[in-house]
Amino acid sequence: MRTKSTLMMLFLLGMHAGCSDQAPDMPELGQVHGTVTLDDKPLEGISVLFEPESGRPSTAITDAAGKYEAQYLVDEPGVKLGPGTVRVEWGIDATGPKIPAKYGSKSELKLDVQPGENEFNIEMQSK
Repeated sequence: MRTKSTLMMLFLLGMHAGCSDQAPDMPELGQVHGTVTLDDKPLEGISVLFEPESGRPSTAITDAAGKYEAQYLVDEPGVKLGPGTVRVEWGIDATGPKIPAKYGSKSELKLDVQPGENEFNIEMQSK
C-alpha cells in the first residue's frame, strides 16, 4: 500500500513539474507598442513585423488610430529582446497609400528591444 501511495505522489509531482504556461524555449520578451503614421496621418490595418537577428518574429496590426501592440504568439505579447529590423506593410485585407521601400521591403527601421516597456513610433514620410 505504501508503495502505491509513493508512486502516486511521484506521478502527481512529475505532472505538476511538467505543467507550465510557457514553452521551455521561450525567449525573454520586451513589450513593444507605438503608433504608425505616414505624413503625420495614422494608418489603420498596417502589419508591423519585428524580425530579431535570430529566432521567431513578432507581429502587430494597427487600429484606427494607427496604434499597435506587438505579439510574439497569439496569447503572448512581446518581442524577443535585442536588436532587429522592423518592416511595415499593408495587411491582408487593408490597402492605402504606398509604403516607401525603406520602411517595407528594404526596411532601414531598427529596434533594440529592452526588457519591460518599449515605445516604438513609426513616423513614415512619403517623400
